[in-house]
Amino acid sequence: MKKLLGLLVAALVAMPASADVLNNVELKGEVQTIASDVRTGYNSGTNFRVLAGLSADLVEDVRANVLFQYNDAWLSNFTGNTVQKYWDDVTLAEANVVLSNLFDCFEATVGRQFYGDEDSAVMYVGPNHYVFNMNRAPSLDAAKLTYSDDFKSVTLIAGKLVFSPGTTSEINNTIYGADVRLNLTDTLKLQVYGYDVKAGEDSRVLYDEKHSGFYGAKATFAPEAFALSAEYARAFLGHRLVKEPKDTPYLVKVDASLNLAAFTPRATFYYAKGGFGTGNYYPSLLIGHLLSGYGEPLSNYSNDGLRLFNVGVDYTYEKWVLSLDGYSFQDRTAQEAGTLEADLNVKYNHNEYVQLFAGVGYGKYGGFLKDAAKDNTIGQLGMLIKF
Repeated sequence: MKKLLGLLVAALVAMPASADVLNNVELKGEVQTIASDVRTGYNSGTNFRVLAGLSADLVEDVRANVLFQYNDAWLSNFTGNTVQKYWDDVTLAEANVVLSNLFDCFEATVGRQFYGDEDSAVMYVGPNHYVFNMNRAPSLDAAKLTYSDDFKSVTLIAGKLVFSPGTTSEINNTIYGADVRLNLTDTLKLQVYGYDVKAGEDSRVLYDEKHSGFYGAKATFAPEAFALSAEYARAFLGHRLVKEPKDTPYLVKVDASLNLAAFTPRATFYYAKGGFGTGNYYPSLLIGHLLSGYGEPLSNYSNDGLRLFNVGVDYTYEKWVLSLDGYSFQDRTAQEAGTLEADLNVKYNHNEYVQLFAGVGYGKYGGFLKDAAKDNTIGQLGMLIKF
C-alpha cells in the first residue's frame, strides 16, 4: 500500500506541468483499523481498510474522482505476502466523472461511485465506519443525475451493484432509483424514495422474482436543539415492478434527540418485518455488528423480524465524546425473551483528520441466542484517519 500511496503523491507533484488542464488536484482517502475481541463468537481479530485516490478539475465544470481500495486482516497470512500479491488485492472503489451545471441546472455523476447516506436504514452503498465486520466498501457502477435548489433536491440513479470490490454481484443486480427531498420549512424536511433491483437474465432467480425493491418516506422535524424523525419503508416483489408478496417486508424507524450542549440524550425505535434494501443501520457492538458480519439486514435478528429499543446519551468534553447505550432486541411479535445489551463507546478527536475510538459491550442473550450462550462481552479499539 505504501507503494500505491507513493505513486499517488508522485502524480500529485507532477501535476503543475499540466496545470492548464488539471486544477484543484486533491489527494483524498482514509485509513481505518479496528481490533475486536469477543469472549464467545467469531468477531475477534484486527481488520484494516485503506482508501486512497485523487480528485481533480479536468476542465471547467468537469471533475474526475479516482479512489483505490485495499483491505485485509492482520495475520491473515502467516507466511507473508509478496508485493505482487498486495498489488493484486488493490481494487477500484471509485472512478467517476462529475459534470456540473449541466443544462444550467443538473449535476451528473457517471462511473463507479458511492451512494446514499451512511446512517440510512435502507439505502447506502459505500464505506462503513466503526463496524468491525464491514471492512470492504461496496460501490455502484452507475449514472446519477441530480437537480437541487433551496426548496428541493431530486436524484435519479441507474447502475449495477458491486458488492465485492472488483466483482459484480452473483446475480448481476441492476438498480434503478429516485430520491426526492423537500425543505418544507426551516424545521421540517420530507424525503420520498423508491428503488427497483432487477436480477440479471442469467441469474437463478425465478422470473416472478426478477424485480425486488422498496419505497418509503422519511419526515424530519428539527426545531432548535430538538430533533425528531420518522421513516416508513415497504418492499415489493414481482416482474411487474410493483407486486407485493404475501408476507410483505416493511420497516418503521423513529429517532429522537435533544442537544443540551455537553449532553445529548437520544432514543430510537426500530420495527421491521423481513429484510430488504442495502441499509447501513447496525447499532450495538455485539448484536448489530454480528449481523453485519453475516451480510444480513438488521431485521433478520429472528425469522419474525425485529423490535428494537435503544436509549442512549452522548457526552462531549473538548476532544472527547463518550456514548452510553442500552438496547433491547426482540422478535417482532415479542413471542420470545429479548436480548439486552449495554455499550460504552469513547471517541477522541486528535485533530480534524485523526480519531481514536474504543468500546466495550455486555449482552444478556434471549430468544434463540440463549441456546448458544447465556451472555457475552466484547471489547473494541480502533483508529480512523481521513485526508
